[in-house]
Amino acid sequence: MYRIRDLLIITAALGGLPPTVAVASEIDFNRDIRPILSENCYHCHGPDQAERQADLRLDQREGVEASGAVVPGHPEESLLIERIISDDPEERMPPPESKLSLTDEEIRLLRQWVEEGGTWSEHWSLEPINRPTLPRSSHDKEGRNPIDRFVFARLEENGLTPSAEASPERLLRRVSLDLTGLPPTPEHVKAFLDDPSPAAYEHAVDRLLGSSQYGERMAWNWLDAARYADSNGFQGDPERTMWPWRDWVVDALNANLPFDQFTRQQIAGDLVPDATLATKIATGFNRNNMHNGEGGRISEESRVENVMDRAETVATVWLGLTMTCCRCHDHKYDPLSAEDYYRFYAFFNNTSETGAGRSGQMSPTVTFETPQDVQQRARLQKEIERAIVPVARWESETGIIKNKGKERPEEIANILNQPIAERDRGKLQILAEFFQASNKDYAADIKSLAERVGARQQFLNQLPKVMVMDTREKTRETFMLTGGIYDKPGQSVTPGVPESLPALPPEVPVDRLGLAEWLLMEENPLTARVIVNRDWQLFFGKGLVTTPEDFGTQGQRPTHPALLDWLASDFRRSGWNVKRLHRMIVTSATYRQSSRMTAAQREADPDNRWLARGPRYRLPSWMLRDQALAVSGTLVARRGGPSVKPYQPENIWREATFGKKKYVPDTGEKLYRRSLYTFWRRIVGPTMFFDTSRRQTCHVAGSVTNTPLHALTTLNDVTFVEAARGLAAWVMQDAPAKPESQLANAFERATARKPTPQELQLLTERYRVVYDMFAEQPEDAIQLLEVGDSPRNEALDPIAHASCTAICSLILNLDETLTKE
Repeated sequence: MYRIRDLLIITAALGGLPPTVAVASEIDFNRDIRPILSENCYHCHGPDQAERQADLRLDQREGVEASGAVVPGHPEESLLIERIISDDPEERMPPPESKLSLTDEEIRLLRQWVEEGGTWSEHWSLEPINRPTLPRSSHDKEGRNPIDRFVFARLEENGLTPSAEASPERLLRRVSLDLTGLPPTPEHVKAFLDDPSPAAYEHAVDRLLGSSQYGERMAWNWLDAARYADSNGFQGDPERTMWPWRDWVVDALNANLPFDQFTRQQIAGDLVPDATLATKIATGFNRNNMHNGEGGRISEESRVENVMDRAETVATVWLGLTMTCCRCHDHKYDPLSAEDYYRFYAFFNNTSETGAGRSGQMSPTVTFETPQDVQQRARLQKEIERAIVPVARWESETGIIKNKGKERPEEIANILNQPIAERDRGKLQILAEFFQASNKDYAADIKSLAERVGARQQFLNQLPKVMVMDTREKTRETFMLTGGIYDKPGQSVTPGVPESLPALPPEVPVDRLGLAEWLLMEENPLTARVIVNRDWQLFFGKGLVTTPEDFGTQGQRPTHPALLDWLASDFRRSGWNVKRLHRMIVTSATYRQSSRMTAAQREADPDNRWLARGPRYRLPSWMLRDQALAVSGTLVARRGGPSVKPYQPENIWREATFGKKKYVPDTGEKLYRRSLYTFWRRIVGPTMFFDTSRRQTCHVAGSVTNTPLHALTTLNDVTFVEAARGLAAWVMQDAPAKPESQLANAFERATARKPTPQELQLLTERYRVVYDMFAEQPEDAIQLLEVGDSPRNEALDPIAHASCTAICSLILNLDETLTKE
């Protein structure tokens, strides 16, 4: 079904109406005009002063009006129209050498815009966030919350209708994967199907939101944005200890820490009132950057690049702005200047970090202690205090510290003059050796104390040191850097925010804490929009703005601008409640739609821009691994702690590090931890993960591809083969000597639904073929069952176990298993 506007455009194209009628009363500057100007004009007539030609600026209302480029209502008098339709190559714009050109439709739109008065508006993302009223449509009764009002109205505009709700099994699997990264267990599926309550789905959602697995699932995307890894990067790629920050993120998400606090603590947790160890560790967000400590590297160059990375990452994550362009010059498309960049950079330019060193524990750092570590430190301290008692008695009652008789070395006298509790192990050992000959009992007590002091020091030395942010007492002066080069300082600047955005409130400090408050203030039009858009992307595969990293003029406009603003406004009104936002999304009728695509939908909306059906896309590789571990019963649910090293092909690290690093897989339960806890070497990431960020720079845009290379992992990687073996053993124990029941059970564990009779028949027939093959070559069966570190269940018939393993591998590689439907 065509909309009226479409019919008018088609009629105009056929000559039935003049071009002005085709878009009458529907011209919108941000939707129709700004993209044309941005793509074709801004490079030479935009924000970048150095590149601006003819002193003409088309990215600002003032520039357009003052130049005479647009005379409202009079296209024939407007320089803009004159130049874009000129036949003279010397006059025509864009100039031929730019390789840019306007289409007839774009020229018609520009002419129409001028005829209608040349109305100007700011770029949509820089407009204040207002709370739109809920629209109406004929499908309102099918909706479940305000999200549906916006989506269904948009569908009606485009001649589309919403799809029916997905089947209960598929819906539960979808929301379980989205909220926890793991499929539902058969027990959860049964409980859901057996629950007669109209609120059964909402109850399931609340259970998932309350699960500790929620934080582990949501943390992955935040780690991508924060460029988290377990090494520095660059040549040599030395290890670092940032996993306590990763665990802080998981805990914060599970606790539903309001996003405003989540923001403050990561940007300025060391500056918040009553800062704690946890809030200081949170600032590790800004120490997750790569660090170049190669031999001969100039430390100040490294430091400056680290500061740049922090400024650019914060701008991307919270503002959706591509500020990197402004290192060297004014932005060519967005209202961001090089001065804006270095003023923003100045917020991060006052830490004590020097840029020197290669360690992954470069100052400033804090020592991370678990509750068990605190108890151990207290126990060691008590042992020291008990050991001090006899030493103090010797020194106070016997007068041993008085210099009587034979002259003592100055070193001994100095040590004895120190309080006992301040003597380290080395000084205590010197004392013990000196008095061994003259007072063995005193020397023995000193040795005992030295041992305990040494034990405490050894314990403290092995505690993780986590890189964090701090603030120098003396403010470091910030300069604009010519060409972004560290040793070419220009104009001095002070911390500040981009001029095109609301000013920093006068009541906040001009430091990172003040910056965090500015990001969160109601007048800031970007933060709430950017965050809810990325959260939408979590569930639908792409955001309402499909360029989550770029809310500028080169980025995409939102498909549902009113919905985006309503969600952003509601998110702030809710107290930045993340779980509430997620609950609203996954309980909407929009999310709950079937993902099945009809021929009409494929024709009208192949990319599902208007959301006439539910989300369907390939699961990310890390989730595929976790799913395989979960359905096979091998997943170890232990949370947190140092990163682990699961299976990986030999020599991957060695080749990437010139033989200096060798990957040694862990053993035991560490092989079966969730993917979130996998050790991530910056220059060569875990080999089992495809379509993932390299964790070298901030990454907020999703990546979903489908190539045969994926199957090489999901069919042949040790984890997946071993998971198939584990799944086979599990279902064989549940239904001994009944292959059909075993395969039906395995299918249900992987897909959350029972196979149809035809599907089960196909699986069973294939099982029999494989069984005959292994019966003829039993050594192949044994070889398959020995893949992986876990021992096989020798109580199971090896031929049957291998056959079931092969079919379980097939089930784990079904499109339905690999896909969120």
